[in-house]
Amino acid sequence: MAIAELWALEMVLAAFAGGAFGAAIGALPSFTLAGLVVVIGELYGLVRRTTDVGFAAVDLTGAVGLGVVFGPHVAFGGGAAAVAYAAKHEPLDFDSEYHPAKDVTRGLGSAPDVLFVGGVFGIFGYWVATLAGTLGLPTDPVALAVVVSALAHRLVFGYSLIGTVPDRLMDMSPFERGEPRHSAQTDGGHVDSEHTSDTGRFAVEPWLPYQYRWADVVGLGAVVGIFAAYIAYLTGSAFLAFGLSVVALVYINAGTPKIPVTHHMSLPASTAVLAAVGSPLGSLTPTAVANALPLSEALLLGAVFGALGGFFGEVTQRIFYAHADTHLDPPAASIVVTSFVIGVLALVGVFPGSAWVPLP
Repeated sequence: MAIAELWALEMVLAAFAGGAFGAAIGALPSFTLAGLVVVIGELYGLVRRTTDVGFAAVDLTGAVGLGVVFGPHVAFGGGAAAVAYAAKHEPLDFDSEYHPAKDVTRGLGSAPDVLFVGGVFGIFGYWVATLAGTLGLPTDPVALAVVVSALAHRLVFGYSLIGTVPDRLMDMSPFERGEPRHSAQTDGGHVDSEHTSDTGRFAVEPWLPYQYRWADVVGLGAVVGIFAAYIAYLTGSAFLAFGLSVVALVYINAGTPKIPVTHHMSLPASTAVLAAVGSPLGSLTPTAVANALPLSEALLLGAVFGALGGFFGEVTQRIFYAHADTHLDPPAASIVVTSFVIGVLALVGVFPGSAWVPLP
């Protein structure tokens, strides 16, 4: 993309609509729809690359699923900002010990002010991703925009950047003990009025109460990484496993308990495999992947980068989510780090290519 596209009226309007759409139906539901589009787009691209059928060259993944309107930097970022705004201005029915501004599963309907906030942050996310991609920053522009957008909405709406941090930043044991927030901040047995809005909240709020132990997330990452590497090896697609991981989030929206979140594990795993192949993604076939890389090496790469994705997701949730009041997406932050690692490895010659990760 060129810098001029930052100000293209049609793109700005589309980004506004995407952010407002994310606010209306909810950040996570909008992302699930994006995952569905990515799966369809990757299967469509696979058929085009491997058959003689004359299908039109339509980039459903890049232009729609991860582009303006559905892209998480637009719709998810807009939805997350909108719920942070709404939590400041109206009571939200949220049956949880977490801050209501973290509830990215909820839709916010048609209130004009909420849609406006979502739209504005949709534009902001589009600008950040476009600028990062144009400058060739060696990381995922979309994930970077999701993270920057979350930090921005915290500043704009008066939330702390990382929240009230205890003495041990990475310690989740207060959650395991069920400690309430600010339980020690009392005066003569009465809770300090400055913190009454935190009544009922946990002292520490891990992003996923069932997915935060170090061994668990690293082990899950390795397993998901092997799964993603195998799919990438068979299809030549860097995004199919990612899309499947995102589609699985529909079960979280449906209230199914203990559904793991894995797209920050599957994406770096499949990307690392194809970066090790080095061929352009647009022309990459399963045969080319198999000729360039043994399956055993692909699966090992997938396990390593999947585990890294799980590890960095947990690091970022403990720093930027567990003590804060709004949703800063740990998977997006993890993808920023792992895609940067892949980009750097390509720049120094360890990988012959970077797959889809931009390079300067």
